Amino acid sequence: MPATDPYLLRLAPEVYAYIQPDGGWCLNNAGFVSDGGSTLLVDTAATRRRAEALREAVVAAGVPLPRTVVNTHHHGDHTYGNGVFAPGAVVVGHEACRSEQLAAGRQLHRVWPHHDFGDIRIIEPTLTYRDRLTVHVGGVEARIVHPGVAHSLGDSFVHLPAQGVVFTGDLVFHGVTPFVATGSLSGSLRALELLRALDASVVVPGHGPVTDPSVYDTSERYLRYVAEVAAQGRAGGLTPLEAARRAGPGEFAPLRESVRLVANLHRAYAELDGLPEGSPLDAAALFADMTAMNGGIPVACYA
Repeated sequence: MPATDPYLLRLAPEVYAYIQPDGGWCLNNAGFVSDGGSTLLVDTAATRRRAEALREAVVAAGVPLPRTVVNTHHHGDHTYGNGVFAPGAVVVGHEACRSEQLAAGRQLHRVWPHHDFGDIRIIEPTLTYRDRLTVHVGGVEARIVHPGVAHSLGDSFVHLPAQGVVFTGDLVFHGVTPFVATGSLSGSLRALELLRALDASVVVPGHGPVTDPSVYDTSERYLRYVAEVAAQGRAGGLTPLEAARRAGPGEFAPLRESVRLVANLHRAYAELDGLPEGSPLDAAALFADMTAMNGGIPVACYA
């Protein structure tokens, strides 16, 4: 378990970020918007216990429990806690988020079969959109936007233009290595350009502390580094694991979960081979290579 407990940040009179340090595997961020009469929640959490702690934080802030839950994508660390808030809340997500979540089911249980996730019910979005959707929370306008295939097939970010805040989901990691194996390297670069164009001064990443738009530059440098390593490795006949071991994380070694480099290289290789963005990859091979990069120690769920 991390040394620091989750904490709440008030970003504007109506806007809160819920941060789960230190942003490693399954330690995602969430947030909520409320005018005191209605509440919109962005993402939930990976375990029943953590989702209940998030619910307690909403109540402690003195606002109603959410009528709307937005899932920024289908991964279980952002969606497993949906059942704590439904059926009182409508779950919203991109149409691909719904289909991916239905297909994935108890996805985290398969990756970490011995972890105690608690009583988890898979609750997929019942309200979906294709390109963008606007939800009004009292006087607060929340724009829910699909950036295309990026971290996953069905990503969303939530932009609050009047407050200058954006909840990026896993389009952005801060202090943590990005992960594009389930989506697209090139699509993730395009998503960063969309986020830059928002001119939001406060960025709530999917993992890691609240930050500012400078995080986009760090993310872009990392993704371009992955692309460079992939191009050189593939040209040299190296496997993604061999290329990752030869190159190492470089300047990005301080980022948490640096072993994700090899998983990201699997995605970069797939794109170099001409596979469509978001094409399914062999998850077992990805985690086996990350385990190898991790000195034979499997990646751990910290939730």
